[in-house]
Amino acid sequence: MNQKDLKDFLDVKVKEYNNKKFIESDPIQIPHQLLKYGASKNDIEIISFLVATISWGNRKSIITNSNRLLTRINHSPYEFVMNYSKKDFHSIAGFVHRTFNDRDLNYFILALQNIYKNHGGLESIFKKNIKNHSLQFSIHEFKKLFFSLPHPARTEKHVSDPLKNSAAKRINMFLRWMVRNDFSGVDFGIWNTIPMSVLSCPLDVHTGNVARKLGLISRKQNDAKALKELDQSLRILDAEDPVKYDFALFGLGVFESF
Repeated sequence: MNQKDLKDFLDVKVKEYNNKKFIESDPIQIPHQLLKYGASKNDIEIISFLVATISWGNRKSIITNSNRLLTRINHSPYEFVMNYSKKDFHSIAGFVHRTFNDRDLNYFILALQNIYKNHGGLESIFKKNIKNHSLQFSIHEFKKLFFSLPHPARTEKHVSDPLKNSAAKRINMFLRWMVRNDFSGVDFGIWNTIPMSVLSCPLDVHTGNVARKLGLISRKQNDAKALKELDQSLRILDAEDPVKYDFALFGLGVFESF
């Protein structure tokens, strides 16, 4: 398949999957629930970050536990985070998704509180460190700041670091949700200080396998090096909005077993 045919094929698949029907089976439905009730930008950011953090494993389980998390924080993420203290731990005690437990959640809430009280919020951190037309260094710097408070060592594994050769799938997905705005009604596009062109595809087993079959990447591991390769390929297809092809690659892999 030549480059024009590949682009035409993937553009069709983007239109097929990048629409509101996609939300029904995806974890992005959780922040969309809040959007219906007039949630603030900070509400959407916080719940999206938390949901993206636990988005690994069975999708049905992810959505079930994300809904439980939303209930635990009273459907008011920003208010809950900003008012949280040790006495409120009972509200989240017992929460668990795979290896992410209530101790991890406790630290995540405290770290988010620090970011919003002292560092201008999530968007301001990520936009500061865009380097080489990519957000991967921003993710690295974000992780350093996020874990700048005393914390359990085990909790660090729940935020990936591209500079340690991680594809950082979950946090790249979160960034896609926040930055992309193509008016399709899926991604939120509430961060207008970061261009869509610097986003990276959330690389997982599905997108990776399809990308290899289509010749978009050659590396066998789904790591930071493979992600850089995929970034380069997708930016050739669309320099302004390369990550729209996440919908095509994911849809082909999950829904069509391509």
